[in-house]
Amino acid sequence: MIDKIFDSVAAAVEGIRDGATVMVGGFGTAGMPSELIDGLIEQGARDLTIVSNNAGNGDIGLAALLKARRVRKVICSFPRQSDSYVFDGLYRAGEIELEVVPQGNLAERIRAAGAGIGGFFTPTAYGTLLAEGKETRIIDGRPYVLESPLHADVALIKALKGDRWGNLIYRKTARNFGPIMAMAAKTAIVQVSEVVPLGALDPEHIVTPGIFVQRVVQVQPAVAATKAAA
Repeated sequence: MIDKIFDSVAAAVEGIRDGATVMVGGFGTAGMPSELIDGLIEQGARDLTIVSNNAGNGDIGLAALLKARRVRKVICSFPRQSDSYVFDGLYRAGEIELEVVPQGNLAERIRAAGAGIGGFFTPTAYGTLLAEGKETRIIDGRPYVLESPLHADVALIKALKGDRWGNLIYRKTARNFGPIMAMAAKTAIVQVSEVVPLGALDPEHIVTPGIFVQRVVQVQPAVAATKAAA
């Protein structure tokens, strides 16, 4: 019987090795798998390469992972904003590496990995520092840059509901990078607000099929947990 449900966050993130490349879903805090990130901090893996849309907000979630000095390199499209002071401090001190990727290129590089595409040409970043050392080509009179796929050892994703086969649906914009990251990683670990029985999810509404998911854990959202305790 296929059952991808794990009893705890600690069990779900077990085995993530030092030096792993980890994709982290989320667009800012929307769809950020905070509980899985906290579990990764407790798990202790170090020297990680993080692939994410941004480099953390405030001092929670991804920023907390950076603050714990567990990350060697960040690959993202939006490293700096008003509350990215953790990353800012580490970068200015030379304690973390950064690879900036235009957002559309980032999404397509992740998607290409999941789709088995060896690379793609894009006009974005042509003629800039981001194109240095990369193959360029003129196609139909327009310049393009060759970009490579982004693979990962692990993806940490947040979804709304999942079943024991790993089929997932998301909540509105919290979906963002989750589906393509699940496809691009060797092991997709997903936190869900609710585990439902097989057949409870409308097949027409399933965004990520279970074939792309290896581990699912149900977590209680922090806000709900706080209200329940009050």
